[in-house]
Amino acid sequence: MTQRVLGITGWKNSGKTTLTERLVAELTQRGLKVSTIKHAHHSFDIDKEGTDSYRHRRAGAGEVAIVSGNRWALMHELRGEDEPRLEAILARLAPCDLVLIEGYKREAHPKIETRRLDAKDSAPLTAGDNNIVAVAADHAVVGETVPVFDLDDICGIADFVVAGLKSGAR
Repeated sequence: MTQRVLGITGWKNSGKTTLTERLVAELTQRGLKVSTIKHAHHSFDIDKEGTDSYRHRRAGAGEVAIVSGNRWALMHELRGEDEPRLEAILARLAPCDLVLIEGYKREAHPKIETRRLDAKDSAPLTAGDNNIVAVAADHAVVGETVPVFDLDDICGIADFVVAGLKSGAR
């Protein structure tokens, strides 16, 4: 089964993470099973130096799974491999109603663009990306051909997302 996906995209400090977090909460409250993917443009580590799993990775393990009664995580060390494509990460996720993807600005999946007045850049992404299906902004936006929502209108944005899921548009 192909995952239903919707991206949350925008410039740095445009509200992507906050919108993603608030949409996850709203959509799961409505009974949907939601997963997320976050693309990081920098080196990151979810493990801490000194833990057993950290020691396993440092010793050379290619993958380390950490499992408990509450959650599990799988860390894969690239060790010189290319960063995996989005499709490869989607294929590893368990089936769900929707995958919200934060980042991956240049990928060809449906996206909501976030805009804030104090973002790193204010150039609209809609001009160069026909995969943007809506805009969520903290200021008035005119001249767009896609629906525009207030960045805080989580219920309205969630209604839009659910309608798209029901119609098969996303």
